Amino acid sequence: MKVTGLNIHPLKSGRAIARTSVSVHPDGFAGDRRFMLVDPDGKFITQRELQILAQVEATHVAGGIHLKMGSRNVTVSFDPERRMNVRVWSSDVDAAVAADHANATLSGWFGRPVKLVHIDAVASRFASPEWAGPESPMSFADGYQVLITTTASLADLNLSLISKGQEPVGMDRFRTNILIDNDEPWEEDLWESVEIGGIVFDLVKPCARCIMTTQDQVTGERIGGNPIQGLAEKRMSADRRVPGVLFGWNAVPRGEGTLSLGDEMRVVKARQERWPMKIRA
Repeated sequence: MKVTGLNIHPLKSGRAIARTSVSVHPDGFAGDRRFMLVDPDGKFITQRELQILAQVEATHVAGGIHLKMGSRNVTVSFDPERRMNVRVWSSDVDAAVAADHANATLSGWFGRPVKLVHIDAVASRFASPEWAGPESPMSFADGYQVLITTTASLADLNLSLISKGQEPVGMDRFRTNILIDNDEPWEEDLWESVEIGGIVFDLVKPCARCIMTTQDQVTGERIGGNPIQGLAEKRMSADRRVPGVLFGWNAVPRGEGTLSLGDEMRVVKARQERWPMKIRA
């Protein structure tokens, strides 16, 4: 088994950027989900409610980020002294916030008041200690540092979609960080720890999927196959701690280094049992 995809998402819910190699740190991939849009009260904004975010291309620049949406462009820098409290799910973060003129420009783009924030070197956020262990640092990602998915599981999902008369979907719908090329669908359920490029990743929690998987990751439109329907038959969690349909695993890096396309993956520790699922006829 080997790595056939590596992605970062500089702006949370913005377009993915494919990489041939990435630097890995305890808080995840360098450059992944370091910037985020929030409402005036500091609540995070994603494609769930602002689908057009799928059209935003983000590129890191010195001191900030460059955003492009169609013919619109803006470069935003951050003053570490200018800060606000923001919330991602149940996490509160003291983040750097863009200047008023930049926020006004972005509010014009999206037709609603927004602010752009940055989880800089001063800010801190930690994953749930219940799953990731104590003081496990992370970015603005939903809950954990890295998401791992596999080609065989996507192929199996697409067979389910085709059987329902729906179009197959691409892996971009799942906004993965590491894509592993493998042969057996859902075998990642049995991976407790894996090693890639000399770095160990603990697969700590399966990823429950939301309406974003139904959205085209170029336009933001809810078109094409519906992965939630395709997963409902055999990937519905039977564990109340993680409700909903599952695809991919949240992983925590236990070291630092570099990953590259083509790196081999090996299972360091296997689970004895799969995550419990509700099987539907």
